[in-house]
Amino acid sequence: MSNTDRALNAMESFDYRPHTRVIFGAGALARLGELARGLSFRRTLLVADCGLVAAGHVEQALKFLSGTGIEVFTFHDFGSNPNTAMVERGRAHAAPLKVDSIIGLGGGSSLDCAKGINFLLSNGGQMHDYCGFGKARRPMLPMIGVPTTAGTGSEAQSYALISDAKTHVKMACGDTKAKFRAVILDPELTLSQQRSVTATAGFDALAHAVETYVTTKRNPLSEAYSREAWC
Repeated sequence: MSNTDRALNAMESFDYRPHTRVIFGAGALARLGELARGLSFRRTLLVADCGLVAAGHVEQALKFLSGTGIEVFTFHDFGSNPNTAMVERGRAHAAPLKVDSIIGLGGGSSLDCAKGINFLLSNGGQMHDYCGFGKARRPMLPMIGVPTTAGTGSEAQSYALISDAKTHVKMACGDTKAKFRAVILDPELTLSQQRSVTATAGFDALAHAVETYVTTKRNPLSEAYSREAWC
């Protein structure tokens, strides 16, 4: 084998397809209405848990969406680590509203619940039908993600982690269509969380960095992100 062949074989192959626009900055939530209007949202479902309502973040989001001509419907009836029953409640709530888009606001639970609802609204069936990857046969509704914790990374990938309501087994349901079209990263939104949540989210982020650095599927791009997470 020539030196050239050895060098080529040593290169890690990867397929990088970024689809998500990322807007970062203190106060960036103020751009939510502008962003939603730019994505042609008309009737949108805002998915956020009750803790986000209590923290005032939902009120803020609604304020920035007002005056855009977008009709906003809210769904809060779910908890941490969403399960199939919670997602089904979201689907039942949203289906008669004929929404054309979804906004996920909150931690990983809110963002995963938003993705799960999207699977069922756009493709029908049950969450079990989407366990694995690439099982959505029809286009999914456009989504905006607004994370309020810095750890799960749900806004950066196309999987929803949904637990079976009966067995409590977590299902990873993924599809390239389930990516957020845009994400707003506003560090001010993280200030309302408890210190314990901030700490555990930090450990979560570091765990992701270790995982992506040691996996056999790593590549130069993922390694760069992994190293940066430790800086």
